[in-house]
Amino acid sequence: MLQPRKRLGQNFLRDPNVIRKIVGSLSGEGPIVEIGPGTGALTGLLMEQDPALTAFEVDDRAVALLRESHPSLDVRHQDVLEVDWPAIAAERGGPLRVIGNLPYYITTPILFSLLDAPRGTISQFVVMMQKEVAQRIVAVPRTKSYGILSVILQKLSRPELLFDVSPNVFYPRPDVTSSVVRFDLNVPELPVADRHFRNVVRMAFNQRRKTLRNSLSGIGAPVPEAYSGLRAEALTPDDFVALAGYLAPAGTRSA
Repeated sequence: MLQPRKRLGQNFLRDPNVIRKIVGSLSGEGPIVEIGPGTGALTGLLMEQDPALTAFEVDDRAVALLRESHPSLDVRHQDVLEVDWPAIAAERGGPLRVIGNLPYYITTPILFSLLDAPRGTISQFVVMMQKEVAQRIVAVPRTKSYGILSVILQKLSRPELLFDVSPNVFYPRPDVTSSVVRFDLNVPELPVADRHFRNVVRMAFNQRRKTLRNSLSGIGAPVPEAYSGLRAEALTPDDFVALAGYLAPAGTRSA
């Protein structure tokens, strides 16, 4: 049995009912890519849906194990943060459906690497993450969990928290509950530049106790009166898009 490596954040899933539920969370059609397959808990069922499944695994021991247990699997020894998603989509012949169990310590970088792939590269991704992070992603305004992740991910995708996963179904047992979240990337393009939108959101929440008049004072344009007396947590994701449009310097509006 493969021994989990703590430095890689490995927790291997062992419950067949949970495994089937996760794989069944992929919707639609299109080529599938698995990230971080580990010992291959999901891999066999995924290959039933897509015999040409592509998998990316950073652990050389797991790569060897997967090649032995699934000889026809296209498993690549590569860090998911270094994957060229447009090249994989072109190779596989269409927008990708991505699935995986994310190491807790690099969840956010992986999420943004998937979101930042060019439009049309990835159609959806289903990932398991720490429940606390999942709750932040789907949080609503005027709640403690609502913040940068909530606003940005709810405008760049449609996230849906599907179900929780007990720590008891992993080896080793993590200290926290996990959640499975599906992200649909078929959303309208922002009417303002993505970088500018993210900057406004980050500035607003980095000083979330201040009103937007003060937290956005360094943006270079006056905050409209309708928003100036509010705190960041009072604005919906759509409000932030509108606010970013008001504050957009020349050249930062989307074409």
